[in-house]
Amino acid sequence: MRAPLSLLPILALVSLTACAPAPAPAPKGETKAPEPAPQSAAATGQKFQHDGAELYYEIYGSGEPLLLIHGNGGSSRDLAAQIAYFRKSYQVIAMDSRDQGRSGDTSTKITYEKMTDDQAALLDHLKLGPVNVVGWSDGGIEALLLAIRHPAKVKKLVSMAANLTPQGLHPDALRFIKEMLKDPKVPARDRKVTEMMLSEPQIKLAELEKITVPALILASDHDMISDEHTVDIYHHIPNAQLQIFANATHMIPFDDPDRFNSVVANFLQKPFVKVDRLGDTMKSLEKLRAAATK
Repeated sequence: MRAPLSLLPILALVSLTACAPAPAPAPKGETKAPEPAPQSAAATGQKFQHDGAELYYEIYGSGEPLLLIHGNGGSSRDLAAQIAYFRKSYQVIAMDSRDQGRSGDTSTKITYEKMTDDQAALLDHLKLGPVNVVGWSDGGIEALLLAIRHPAKVKKLVSMAANLTPQGLHPDALRFIKEMLKDPKVPARDRKVTEMMLSEPQIKLAELEKITVPALILASDHDMISDEHTVDIYHHIPNAQLQIFANATHMIPFDDPDRFNSVVANFLQKPFVKVDRLGDTMKSLEKLRAAATK
C-alpha cells in the first residue's frame, strides 16, 4: 500500500515508489520517471544478518564494485536509474537500510552509525573492498561516515546532498519534518526514520579531515541542504571536488538521472587530480596569453 504523500519524509528518495509494485506513468507534461532496473530478486536478492537486523541487498552487473546507498525512508529501488546506468560498467551493490525497504525492522534506536556499519558488514559479507561508494541524502551521510569509520573499505566516494547535523538542513525542510511528525497517523516505521533526522547525524567538521580518499561533494542549488553547509563539507575534506547542480532540487538523481549519472561517472572513471587554485590558474593563463599571440 502506498503511504499518503503527506507522510513522506522530505528527504526520502521517492520512498513512495519503494512500496508500490511498479511506478505509475508520469502525467502528461511532467518529468518521466526513469525505467526501473530489473528487479531480479529471485536471482540476485539476498539477505544477511548483522547487529540484530535482517538486511536485504541486490547485486547487478560485473566489474569494479560500486556501492549505492539510498536515502531516508526509501529503498534501493529509489536508485533504479543509477542501477540501470552503472550496472553496464560496474558490479553494483545496493542494500535496503535497516527499518526501511525490504530489510527487517529492529527494536532499537536507528542511527546513521548503525546503518553505516551495516554497509561495512555487507562488504565484509561479500568479501569486497575497497569499493567506490555513491550515496544520496541519508546515503550521502553514510558514504561520508563509511570513509570515516571504515576507511579501508572506500576507494572513491560521492556524497549527494548530505548534512552533518540537523541544522545543516534548510529551514524549510526542518519545519516540514516537524509539522509532519505532529500527525498521529504517521506509521511507526516512517516515524522512526523521520524522527532520526531531528537529532542526527552529529558529525563534527574535523572528522571529515580524516577522509583521505578522493571525494565528490554534490548538491543542487535548490536543495533541502543549506548551500553553506554543503560548502563547509567540501572545504573540510582534503581531496574533495565540489559540484552544485543548477536549477535542480534534492531529487535530481530521480528527476534528471542523465545529468547526475554523467557527473558521477566522470568522477569515478578519471584519475583524481587535486587542482592548485593559484598555480593551475597561472599555468592556464600563460597558455591563454601564448595562444593569443599566435
